Amino acid sequence: MKITQVTAEPVRLPISPVSYASEGAGTKREWGRLSRTNPKRPETILEYVLVHIETDGGVRGTGEASADIGFFGQTQEQIVAAVDDYLGPPLVGESPFDRERLMHLIDFRENSSAKSAIDLALHDLVGRALGCSVCDLLGGRFRERVPVAIEIGGGSPDDMADACRRLMEQGVRAFKPKIGGIPEKDAERLEAIREAVGPGVSLRADANQGYSPKEAVRLCRLAEERGVGLELLEQPVHYQDLPGMAFVRRSVETPIEADESAFSPQDVLAVIRHEAADVINIKIAKAGGLVAAKKIAALTEAAGLGCVIGTGFGLGVKVAAKLHLAASIAAVVDAVEFTELALHPSLLAPPHDGGLALPLDDGCLPVPTGPGLGVAWAGPGA
Repeated sequence: MKITQVTAEPVRLPISPVSYASEGAGTKREWGRLSRTNPKRPETILEYVLVHIETDGGVRGTGEASADIGFFGQTQEQIVAAVDDYLGPPLVGESPFDRERLMHLIDFRENSSAKSAIDLALHDLVGRALGCSVCDLLGGRFRERVPVAIEIGGGSPDDMADACRRLMEQGVRAFKPKIGGIPEKDAERLEAIREAVGPGVSLRADANQGYSPKEAVRLCRLAEERGVGLELLEQPVHYQDLPGMAFVRRSVETPIEADESAFSPQDVLAVIRHEAADVINIKIAKAGGLVAAKKIAALTEAAGLGCVIGTGFGLGVKVAAKLHLAASIAAVVDAVEFTELALHPSLLAPPHDGGLALPLDDGCLPVPTGPGLGVAWAGPGA
């Protein structure tokens, strides 16, 4: 079986405006930031790219990438051009079963999001050709169901607590509020959320590089004193300040998670050497696909660290991919982040059009069991 064609399909999805950070909190504006400031795109939108790989055997695979200029450094137009003009053509005529070699062939320094979509499409294709799931290709299932966490955009303590209450009505039992401004005010936000959700709900927080090392220590100690029960603090300081993050980790009881500091396996190795984190955030688009994500997971396990499968947004194809990845890794720390479920519906064909969405069954999503990713894209390129 040989690859005959690799194509990119852009998808733009309008959503309701969502705040990213409270006033004075956070260092970025990820949610809808381009569309709110770009006169060519006045509405709030999320941008995605579907990648379809065709073969001479009639088997097709589909992958997905989110276009996020602020985090992954790639616009939708750049991803489409990368796939159509640079990354896709070298794969034509090759066997899709040689996933490791093919991903090495296109392992340019940049374009992690575009590479991740190709990687997902290859895994989907090979799974369908062999009649097995992507999870089987990744080593089999460590778990059958995956707890779901949702990120909470910034706001007043009451507004953030109310957002959590509404999501709890949809079955969500794990939350990651966005903080990263003034530690005292952020502690008030976390305390209000804990009072709203009760003691049995998972609560993490993402500072998005917003603190100095000493501010991060102060936030953790305030949360500890107030009984917030903060399970993780994600990326408290600048991504390049590994000594500062190591200082935070040594100074507090709260586990520290690396996200922006941990794109590649080489990045993760540096985090490990600095003893800068307890947990590594793995994102498929950040790693460049499942092949690299599994290598990062192996590093974290070897170092005795945990890992979180983080939000990268998705239309359904990537939701399924994250479920397969999480199911195959023993070191995953509880809930996997699926913030997109609270922003827009998936665009999958039945039976998974509603099965990988809110409301949740006991706070979890099932890992798809069909061949490949176990889902089918229902968009115009289907």
